[in-house]
Amino acid sequence: MKFKSPLLAVSDIAASIDFYKRVLGLRVVMDFGANVTLTGGVCLQTLDTWQDFLEGNSISLGGNAGELYFEEDDFDAFARKLQGESVEYVHPVKEHRWGQRVVRLYDPDHHIIEVGENIKSVCRRFLGSGMTEEQTAARMDVPLKFVKACQK
Repeated sequence: MKFKSPLLAVSDIAASIDFYKRVLGLRVVMDFGANVTLTGGVCLQTLDTWQDFLEGNSISLGGNAGELYFEEDDFDAFARKLQGESVEYVHPVKEHRWGQRVVRLYDPDHHIIEVGENIKSVCRRFLGSGMTEEQTAARMDVPLKFVKACQK
C-alpha cells in the first residue's frame, strides 16, 4: 500500500484554489471540476460531492484536529508576503523551542495550514549567528550528525 495524498472538502473550490495559489504558491496539476489536485499532492473536493461520497454523513469543517504542513526555504520572505494577504491566523509567526519559526493560518474553510521554516535553514541560521555545531545541536535537540549534514 502507498499513501497518495491528503484530500480536503471545500465549500467553494474556486476560492480555495485561489487561496492555495495566491498564498502558498501552489499550482493546479489536474482539474476534474469537483476534484482538483495541486502541486505537493494536496487535493480539493467540492463539499457536495464529498457529502455524496460519505452517503449523507455530516461534515464538520474547521475542527482544528489536524493541519497541512509546508516548509519554506526563505521564511522571512514568506512572512513578509503574508503581511499583504488577507488571511485569518491561528497564530502569527512564532518560534518553537527548537528554534524553528512557524506560522499557522486558516484556509477559506478553516483547515489549518502551517508553514514552517525549513529545518535545515534553522540550523544554518544558528550556525551563521556564531553558534558552534555542538551548541546548535543542543539548541535544536538534534544529533550533531544532522547539524554537520545541514552545512553541505
